[in-house]
Amino acid sequence: MNKNLITGVSAAVLLLAGGAAAFADSHVMDLKGETIKVFGPWLGVDKEHIQAVLAPFEEATGAVVDYAGSDSFEQQIVIDTQAGSAPNIAIFPQPGLAADLASKGLLVPLGTQTSDWVKENYAAGQSWVDLGTYANADGNPDYYGFFYKVDVKSLVWYSPENFEDAGYAVPESMEDLLSLSDQIVADGGTPWCIGLGSGGATGWPATDWVEDMMLRTQPPEVYDQWVKNEIPFNDPRVVAAIDEFGKFARNDAWVDGGSAAVSATDFRDSPKGLFSVPPKCYMHRQASFIPSFFPEGTELGTDADFFYFPSYAGKDLGKPVLGAGTLFAITKESKGARALIDYLKTPQAHEIWMARAGFLTPHKGVDLDKYANDTLRGQGQILLNATTFRFDGSDLMPGAVGAGSFWTGMVDYAGGKPAADVAKDIQDSWDSIK
Repeated sequence: MNKNLITGVSAAVLLLAGGAAAFADSHVMDLKGETIKVFGPWLGVDKEHIQAVLAPFEEATGAVVDYAGSDSFEQQIVIDTQAGSAPNIAIFPQPGLAADLASKGLLVPLGTQTSDWVKENYAAGQSWVDLGTYANADGNPDYYGFFYKVDVKSLVWYSPENFEDAGYAVPESMEDLLSLSDQIVADGGTPWCIGLGSGGATGWPATDWVEDMMLRTQPPEVYDQWVKNEIPFNDPRVVAAIDEFGKFARNDAWVDGGSAAVSATDFRDSPKGLFSVPPKCYMHRQASFIPSFFPEGTELGTDADFFYFPSYAGKDLGKPVLGAGTLFAITKESKGARALIDYLKTPQAHEIWMARAGFLTPHKGVDLDKYANDTLRGQGQILLNATTFRFDGSDLMPGAVGAGSFWTGMVDYAGGKPAADVAKDIQDSWDSIK
């Protein structure tokens, strides 16, 4: 392994002499007697996973890593940092709260050595640096957030058997996907199952569609401007992305039950049409968590599989991936905190959780064979192929918009309201809270 990949910050330099597996036997900083307090949202099985990841670091350095998880993390970390009782490291489920704390001077910059390392060693590295860079208390940008454990949303689920029986191939571009959808209709089938229902959160699945379409029709900097409302929600480029979603959701021939069923169908029920005999639909766009709602006994890789929600070959925007992820940030400076961030740069710190469950990483140095199954391995490969990664936009918008008017606006749109009118309504709601 190239020692230059483990760039230290000040004195906290980890030198891995024999590769990832040899971390515990390598020459590392002696941190005996130091306790590193880590606070995050992971409980239950996820807590066991992160403790397994941290164990080799403790063994090698002599430090004690005291991890505490809470389902009230977002509220408690604000209280702790403002009270001066912050942990050494906090694990944020999304960047919005981290950015807010950074703006108040409550996070510690990780430095250019770490941001340069991320740029070099993560697929779409600049995206991850951008996602971890926030304005400090003086309004100037600094790098604070080291992303670790990622989720992928840009996925289309399908039944390989149904595709094989019908003679369909996995599409390589958005143009191919649109053509395939037309072909399925011509063959007497229905290409898509789409459901926006989610109780009080009805509409959120459509926001993911629009976000994916923004990334496939506009450069990432336009996406960023949209998420920050630096361009209005009713900008023609945003309206066009909504209508890209409409090509699928408002086409009666393309959706199981017709367009009227889109808002009425619960998102948890919507993929079930893939498994009907004959199939009620051939494809379902949803994030990596959706197999939890597949029929009992569904075998991933055999009964159901996925492919990357493709980009337009004719738009030259690379392979953008929409998703989410957790980030580590230093909330109280210490040698141990710096050393732990450096440890997270090692492949081993990723591969331990990869071999368990529910973990994806953009780290280019990991061994893909360490993933627990083919499904995770395939999603990990999508991350490694990404040229741009962007966080779920609605999660970064003010709650009244991202978890409010954007949701309800998508329900209105699916019901037939013009995209321009929907976008104006959402922008009006954003203006009302400024």
